[in-house]
Amino acid sequence: MASDGSKQGGGFFASIAAGWSTFGSAMSKSVNGLLGYEGLEVVNPEGSTEDAEDEARRGRWKQEERDNYWKMMQKYIGADVQSLVTLPVFISEPNSVLQRMAELMEYSHLLDLADECEDPYMRLVYASSWALSIYFAYRRAWKPFNPVLGETFEMVNHGGVTFIAEQVSHHPPMSAGHAENEHFIYDVTSKLRTKFLGNSIDVYPVGRAGRYEVDGYVYDAAEQPKILMTGKWNESMSYQPCDSEGEPLPGTELKEVWRVADAPEDDKYQYTYFTHKLNSFDTAPKKLLPSDSRLRPDRYALEKGDLSKAGSEKSRLEERQRAEKRIREAKDDMFTPKWFDLSDEVTPTPWGDLEVYRYNGKYSELRATLDNSESLGEINPETTEFNPWQYEDSAAE
Repeated sequence: MASDGSKQGGGFFASIAAGWSTFGSAMSKSVNGLLGYEGLEVVNPEGSTEDAEDEARRGRWKQEERDNYWKMMQKYIGADVQSLVTLPVFISEPNSVLQRMAELMEYSHLLDLADECEDPYMRLVYASSWALSIYFAYRRAWKPFNPVLGETFEMVNHGGVTFIAEQVSHHPPMSAGHAENEHFIYDVTSKLRTKFLGNSIDVYPVGRAGRYEVDGYVYDAAEQPKILMTGKWNESMSYQPCDSEGEPLPGTELKEVWRVADAPEDDKYQYTYFTHKLNSFDTAPKKLLPSDSRLRPDRYALEKGDLSKAGSEKSRLEERQRAEKRIREAKDDMFTPKWFDLSDEVTPTPWGDLEVYRYNGKYSELRATLDNSESLGEINPETTEFNPWQYEDSAAE
C-alpha cells in the first residue's frame, strides 16, 4: 500500500486478488454440504470438515427432499444456475443480495476515521482495514435471495450513512449500490455468474474480496515501508510503525485497528447483530420504497421459519418476473433502472468484464421529498405488498 497509490504491497494486495477465488471455493464446497447428497463431499457452512456429516444431518432439510432436489438438478449440469434452475429455498438465508451489499457498511466507521485522520499512512491503515472487513461479510455459505429486477434496498440510521442498492440487470445478475455520509462516498457494481458442475457449484463473482491471514505494509512515495499490518480478516487487524526493512520500530507496539463485531451465539445463519438489523425496520427510512428487499414475502417467510411458504412465494415472484420479461419483449421495451445509469466504463477482471453503473442522484431527491412529507404511514411486511414491478398487469400473466 502506498500513500500515493503507486505501490501495491505484495502480501496485502496478493490476498485481495486471491480473495474471491477462495470465497468461490468455499461456496462450492458448502453447497455440497447443504445438498447433503450421498457420495458427495459434505462440508459445513463454516468451511470446516470436522463433524461435517453431522452438521448436514442437523440441517433444515430431509433426506427425501435432498434426493428429490438432486434428481431435479442433474439435468442442469454445466448450466448457469442463476438462469436455468430454481434453487431450493432451504439453502437460502433470509436476506437478499442487495442486503448483503449493505453489509459492506457495517464497519464504515473506519472510513470516517480515515477521512478525519491527518496522517496519510494511518489513513491507509483505516481504509485498508475497512476493505478487509468486507471479506467477513461474504464468508457465509448460505445463499441470499437473488433480487428481482427493479428490487431495491435502503438503509439509514447507521453512522450517518445513507445506502441505496438496486437490481439493475437480471441476465446477467447485476446489482448497483451507493453509500454516503459526511465523510465518504462509496459506489459498487456487483456481477455474478455461476456454473453447476453436478457435485459443486462454481461461483465467479466479478468484483473483489483472502484467506484468513493478512500481512502487508503501508509504503511512502519512495516505496519505503512505514507501517506493517497483520491479522486475520475473520478476527481482527493490527498495525505497528516499522523501519525501512519492515521491522517494528523499537518502543512501539502492535495496536488493534479493527475487530469483528460481536454476534449472537450459535446463530443459524452466522449473522452479526448488524446483519440482523438489515431485516428490521430500524434501519429503514420513512416511507420505504415498496420495492425494498425487507418486503419480499419469501424472505420474510424464511425469516419466520416457514419454509413451505417461503418456497411458494419464491416461485410466485420468479414466475411474475418471467411474465414481466414476456410483456417487456412483446412491447419491445427496455428495463431502465431508476437510481443508477449504465456508464461507458467497463472494468476488466479475472472473471470477465464488469460494466459499471453510476448513481444518478435521483434517489437523494426523492428521499428528501419523502422525508419532508407529513404522512408517514406504518410499514408492515405482512400487509405491505412488495412491488418492484414494471407492469401492473404482469400479475395476471
